[in-house]
Amino acid sequence: MANTETALKEALSSIEGATGVALVDYTSGMALGTMGSTKSFDLNVAAAGNTDVIRAKMRTMEHLGLKAEIEDILITLSDQYHLIRLLSGRSGNGLFLYLVLDARRANLAMARHQLRRIEEELEV
Repeated sequence: MANTETALKEALSSIEGATGVALVDYTSGMALGTMGSTKSFDLNVAAAGNTDVIRAKMRTMEHLGLKAEIEDILITLSDQYHLIRLLSGRSGNGLFLYLVLDARRANLAMARHQLRRIEEELEV
């Protein structure tokens, strides 16, 4: 089992193209930990803003009567991918991993796979 700091380090070092990562509480919008250097934006602000994305999607799913769970949300920009992975399980309730990837270097399928593995090892 990995703690927050170990999980964030693992994401940055093992996921090709990763430039920033955060563990975020989407009930409060607060980042519980951030790591990486993204010159284009503040990870804490981005983490808080992405809580709105999750809340909006959850509201929409509720209005539609969808019972499925959100695994992850992908936002593609011209030069970056933003991957939001909701944590499942008892200890991850209300939390998500937020990963910023350089689109030129990243492999989305592998990033999703590795982020899922990191989530499974994370102990919050």
